[in-house]
Amino acid sequence: MLRRETLIALAIALVLGLVAVFLANSYISSNEKRQDAQGTSKVAVAAVPLAYGAEITPDKVRFVDYPNSSIPAGTFRSVAQLRPGGKQRFALMSMSINEPILASKVSAEGQGASIAALLPTGMRAATVRVNAVSGVAGFVQPNDQVDVLITRNVGGSDATDVLLQNIRVIAIDQRAKNADGSARVGRTATLEVSPIDAQKLALGESAGNLSLVLRKPGDPNDPVVETVSLNDLRYNMYGGARYPAPAVVGGLAGAISGSMDRSAAAIASTRSRPPVRRVSVAKAAPAPKPRTVEIVRGLKGNDYNVGEHGS
Repeated sequence: MLRRETLIALAIALVLGLVAVFLANSYISSNEKRQDAQGTSKVAVAAVPLAYGAEITPDKVRFVDYPNSSIPAGTFRSVAQLRPGGKQRFALMSMSINEPILASKVSAEGQGASIAALLPTGMRAATVRVNAVSGVAGFVQPNDQVDVLITRNVGGSDATDVLLQNIRVIAIDQRAKNADGSARVGRTATLEVSPIDAQKLALGESAGNLSLVLRKPGDPNDPVVETVSLNDLRYNMYGGARYPAPAVVGGLAGAISGSMDRSAAAIASTRSRPPVRRVSVAKAAPAPKPRTVEIVRGLKGNDYNVGEHGS
């Protein structure tokens, strides 16, 4: 009997001990995870400004402590991880000082800088010629959004159309500034376009002159696209029939437009009516005014009609 009670007590003690060990391990593990999440790790960042195509060398990289809970995906923790076996990597986009070096911003190990690595699926990189004017005087930078205009001869007269809207610039053959601080203009611009738009650029470049128009990021496309010809190189207060009236004008524009339309319609209707033949009619002479003479007797006066005898 005593032996049975001893075995039961030992079994209970063993179970309680296992439960205690499990709870202790769970607490220690959660505490370690919490401390690890609140801790930091070394992450590779740019020690100097990195331009597109720059080689990622150890002297251009430094490692800083990043919170473990805020480390971006695709970071590098060591030089060996960034340059395995000493293989080269190149920057695929410009990076500022202390900006994390991510796998999406650099080329694959041992490969050179390639614009193709920056293209989304289904897109193409098309390069067009630009000059000081068509390239917005050198102020178009990679990742800017631009419109592409084409100027060509149509029917013996020059005309300009909007060829493409809201196109991202992948790269441009220019630097932001020369050594003396002035803008340096490139000769080519590489644009991210769809396959059909790449065909339009190739055809447009051979058919006329292409120009880039810098636009505000996030600005929606303009659904109203007009052809501008030499006849449009004049000032028009009301914008003409080809352009919608500005929304800020409101009722005034409608009143002016309506008044002009009514005047035009009245003139047109007057011109379309047959001429009216005017016939002059002689007016009858007014009847002669009767002539009277007043004769006063005492305080009473009487009028007497004398007819023609009163002349």
